[in-house]
Amino acid sequence: MTNDTITIVSGLPRSGTSMMMKMLAAGGLEPLTDNIRTADEDNPKGYFEFERVKQIENDQAWLEDARNRVVKLISALLKHLPPSYRYKVIFMKRAMPEILASQRQMLIRRCEPTDKVPDDKMAAMFSKHVSQVEAWLAGQPNIDVLYINYNDVLNDPRSHAERINIFIGGSLAVQEMISVVDHALYRQQHSA
Repeated sequence: MTNDTITIVSGLPRSGTSMMMKMLAAGGLEPLTDNIRTADEDNPKGYFEFERVKQIENDQAWLEDARNRVVKLISALLKHLPPSYRYKVIFMKRAMPEILASQRQMLIRRCEPTDKVPDDKMAAMFSKHVSQVEAWLAGQPNIDVLYINYNDVLNDPRSHAERINIFIGGSLAVQEMISVVDHALYRQQHSA
C-alpha cells in the first residue's frame, strides 16, 4: 500500500462490519477506533468504531490519522470521502432477512419500537441504497472495492481471508484472521 491509502470497512448496519474489523485487526492492520461505543449483547466482541466518522461531511481532518489503518464507515457516508486519498473499501454484504432480524433484535434489547417500517419496505430501501452506493463506488478512480459476503465468510473463512489479504497488499496474517471468525455470533441465521 502507498502511504496515503486508507482501508475502509463498510456496508449496511448489522452486515458483519465489526467481524471484518476484528479480522483485519487480528491480521495486523491497525484499526482507527476510539472505544467510545463498547461491546454489548449485540456486538459482544466490540464495534470497532470511531465516532468522528459520523461527522465526515464537515470534519475530514481525522482521515490523516487513518492512513495505513482501517476504519469503519457506514455505507451512507462513503460519498463524503474526499478524493485526496486512495481508499481500499471492503464492503460487507449479508442476507437481507438476517440484517433485518439482527436489527429487530437490537431494537428489542434497547426497548425501541420494531414496527416503524415494515420489513418489506426496509428491505426495498436498503437494496436501493446498496445499488446506489455500488454505482457511485464504481465511478470513483481513487477507490478500490472488494465485496465480501458475511455468510460466505462464516462458511469458508480461509478463502475469504486470503482474498482480503491479496486485496490489502499481501501483508496480513491470514491464520490470525481466520481464528477470530466466531460462529457463535451467527445468531440471526436465515435459510433460503
